[in-house]
Amino acid sequence: MEDKVYFTAVADQGGNFGPFSADRALRFDTNITNVGGGYDCTSGVFTAPRTGVYYFTFSYHAGKDNKSGLSLVKNSSIIVRATDNNEQQKNFTDNAGNSAVLELQSGDKVFVRLPAGCWVWGADNTTSFSGFLITK
Repeated sequence: MEDKVYFTAVADQGGNFGPFSADRALRFDTNITNVGGGYDCTSGVFTAPRTGVYYFTFSYHAGKDNKSGLSLVKNSSIIVRATDNNEQQKNFTDNAGNSAVLELQSGDKVFVRLPAGCWVWGADNTTSFSGFLITK
């Protein structure tokens, strides 16, 4: 059994992703690396192939006068968030992210959620999700 587990994927949705009326998982659909097979780029979900301590990080780009944000979710619980609530007519660009160290059991699921009413830029390798096994 392969001991190494690590991945990096980027969202390549062709431009703006969102806003939507309900929360939804952000699909990081282009794998850069995926050793150990834990990340599924068709669903956007990492499934722990083995029990251990993992590190996860995500970052995003968004801009103009739109609300942006993402949340890191373990199974159904939000672990950490990164958000911005731009004021109208300010024309700022957002770059944000967050990270967490999580104890996972084999089969636990970790993914990045786009909250309702938020959007991010899903192109140009600017919005990413990565993780790796620290120790078993």
